[in-house]
Amino acid sequence: MLYPLKFLPLYKNKVWGGNKIKTLGFDYAPLPNCGELWALSAVHDSESVIANGFLAENTLNEALEVYMGDLIGERNYERFGNEFPLLVKIIDAADRLSIQVHPDDTLARQRGMENGKNEMWYVMEADSGATIVDGFEHPLTVDEYQAHLAQGTLEDVLHIEHPSPGDVFFIPGGRVHAIGRGLLLAEIQQSSDCTYRIYDYNRPDTDGRLRPLHTAEALDAICFDATRDGRSHYTYQPNATAPVVKTPFFTTSLIAFGKPMRKDFSQLESFVVYLCVEGIMAVRTLDTIVPIHAGECVLVPAVADIVELFCEGPAKALEVYIDPDLAPDDGITHKYDNDWLAQFTESAPDGPASSLL
Repeated sequence: MLYPLKFLPLYKNKVWGGNKIKTLGFDYAPLPNCGELWALSAVHDSESVIANGFLAENTLNEALEVYMGDLIGERNYERFGNEFPLLVKIIDAADRLSIQVHPDDTLARQRGMENGKNEMWYVMEADSGATIVDGFEHPLTVDEYQAHLAQGTLEDVLHIEHPSPGDVFFIPGGRVHAIGRGLLLAEIQQSSDCTYRIYDYNRPDTDGRLRPLHTAEALDAICFDATRDGRSHYTYQPNATAPVVKTPFFTTSLIAFGKPMRKDFSQLESFVVYLCVEGIMAVRTLDTIVPIHAGECVLVPAVADIVELFCEGPAKALEVYIDPDLAPDDGITHKYDNDWLAQFTESAPDGPASSLL
């Protein structure tokens, strides 16, 4: 019988990485630092390994091949097959990440990839003065963009946000973006590792070489609209579920609680991921209880109707699932514009019912 799954962390050394992930309770020695912790992944050569129960030592993809719709939901399985659709990370930026862009689904599939990458960031920690690059300050033409790139003045036309802990940013495929130094983020994204790096501050990697750029590949991917307001606005609700982002790619809510909670997913045809972003908590469902701390996640199978959440002191978690009712009719999600994006940067409608125990 299926049960809530916990996973071994995957650590990624990055030239810009730091040591904040260690403060969450992880040991990634002998890596000198850790830029990314992959908490849940089905990306080839970086697949998450199950850490608990009788499926321990099997990969996420192996479990999906066996349990199919019972694990992720029948309609989600029809849409995604044996490819788990999400990648969940913790990112520690001790230095600036490269300025980059991800393709949307249409362009990615034209180039032989399964899908593009739409993602969201939840800010866990932010040092004083930390910034995020979030699109362009003003609309650009292709010629204007290429001129700034050639002259080394691209940073002059970027839209800069000054994030605080608890802020959420939805980054659609096609938007130029970068995480600034001094940020610890939780990232929810489509399962894709495709990134087009367009500017990297002439910074050498750990071997002393400049990292490759993908300026030609990125050109067709970029949306040159201006960013109005990159934050996803939501209402903080203690001991309740606060909807944050609702998209065809994933639906995410923030749960901040100090009391036990009971969630009813009997009408939801999807798996649910709980990523702890603060404190210590536990997830109980299908006769199994799984404790997690900040940076760890639990995958609740689609066959679970009732989920109970417990905490040791105040805790916060991101609740993530894919609503099959939001799947596009043609199976493809298209390049965004500001009108399309607006529906995802305001508070999402309420999701499944919850109550205090």
